[in-house]
Amino acid sequence: MNLDTINLLKECNAGCKSATNSMEQVLPFVKEEQLKKIITESNHKHVNIGDKCHTLLNENGVDEKDPNMMAKVFSWVTTEMKLMMDDKSSKIAGIMLDGCHMGIKSLAEYINQYEQADAKAIHLAKELIHVEQEFMNELLNYV
Repeated sequence: MNLDTINLLKECNAGCKSATNSMEQVLPFVKEEQLKKIITESNHKHVNIGDKCHTLLNENGVDEKDPNMMAKVFSWVTTEMKLMMDDKSSKIAGIMLDGCHMGIKSLAEYINQYEQADAKAIHLAKELIHVEQEFMNELLNYV
């Protein structure tokens, strides 16, 4: 496994962790059952891709990467404050949409940066982008 492959898998895995952390944070605020279902299903897809990345890294004796702790804390506090002030479905969908946009942009940059990554890693990154795009499309019905 070359360094580009390792780095791309680490970034995908960290991105999945960030996404699942965010989704699990907002779920208690979601009142609309269909939105809750959409977020839960996307969360499962992110966990699945994260597990695939984790497995590939572990099979090659590589530690996974956790999301940046300061970014994680800042995101958590910001989200909590926004939802305490307004927990409408539109606000929740907006927060999730912002995360999707950031994730897609970052993943595209990583695919371009780690251009020597193997096909499996690139496929997982593109699969994650696709999951994010599908999630965004469903969330657009709530903003």
